[in-house]
Amino acid sequence: MTRLSDIQKHLVGAAVFVAAMATVPFFVSERYLLGEVIVFMLWASVATQWNLLTGHAGVFSLGQMLFFAIGSYTVGMTASYLELSPWIAMPTGAVLASAAAFFIGIACLRLGSAYVALLTFAIVFMVSTLIITDSECFTHVNGICQPLFGGGNGFSGFQDFGFRKLLKGNWIIGNYFVVLVSLAISLVASIIVIHGRLGLAFRALHDSALYAASRGLNRTRFRITAFVITAFFTGLAGAVHATHFRFSGPSLFEMPTLVFILAMVIVGGLRSTWGPIFGAMAMMLLVELAKGMGDVRNTAVGVVLVLFVLLLPKGIAGGAAAAFRTFGPRQSEPAVTAQPESAH
Repeated sequence: MTRLSDIQKHLVGAAVFVAAMATVPFFVSERYLLGEVIVFMLWASVATQWNLLTGHAGVFSLGQMLFFAIGSYTVGMTASYLELSPWIAMPTGAVLASAAAFFIGIACLRLGSAYVALLTFAIVFMVSTLIITDSECFTHVNGICQPLFGGGNGFSGFQDFGFRKLLKGNWIIGNYFVVLVSLAISLVASIIVIHGRLGLAFRALHDSALYAASRGLNRTRFRITAFVITAFFTGLAGAVHATHFRFSGPSLFEMPTLVFILAMVIVGGLRSTWGPIFGAMAMMLLVELAKGMGDVRNTAVGVVLVLFVLLLPKGIAGGAAAAFRTFGPRQSEPAVTAQPESAH
């Protein structure tokens, strides 16, 4: 029997995971719980791409929420100004996010990791500040002045996926499956990259950049490639997020959101395949349990992040793998056939 390759095993796992998630609406009818699962899938998609970029490609970027916001604002702005269908705006937002990543990558990714983190964070802060402080009137909506990028209020009330007309009271189920498809696409793409040729190049550059360069691997080119790929799927998640919530605003740039997604990546396990999914589940459960604590909730996220960095740096996925190696079934060593002694 032919053994499955790593990429085939993970793709089978992804198919099982997506199939299991597809059954949730048949067992959970409460709209609030379905909404929380939708939020989990959106953030898991972002965490998956962030893990691919930082954990596997070695690019410590703090600019992922900018690409998420580009996808979100593309939906909000095109719906508000052009009345464009979100089904067209969503892929457009993903493409614009990847285009922005290309130019930012050219400017930033030739530098060391610390400088990349600082520069990408500075760009996010600059863009968010420009949006929030934009008060010049671009147009009027219901007699109210509307800045070009929405200002501090952003955009809201625009067209969603259209399931409110088709499914009436069950519209959230339609939204659920759209979000699930976006997560499935993001997860499958990450698996193909991590366990394919690109992932092999990322590991070579991570293990020994000088040796990889001597073998013809251009470090900057591969980092930009990873930056663009992850920005595309992060922008797609942002566009789906905006369409589901019918809102796009500067709250996407807030520090608690950035730390929350980063915690998913760290808690789940960097340089893993399924870590971001586990991390997203864990952090969503933590936030749900701490929902009545107000600002203490953000403190709880920070405490959990610090504890994992200090005590379990490889995250849930790394801890589970170590436990399996320790307590799981051990492969028996192949038997050695005794050789007959030669006659003297």
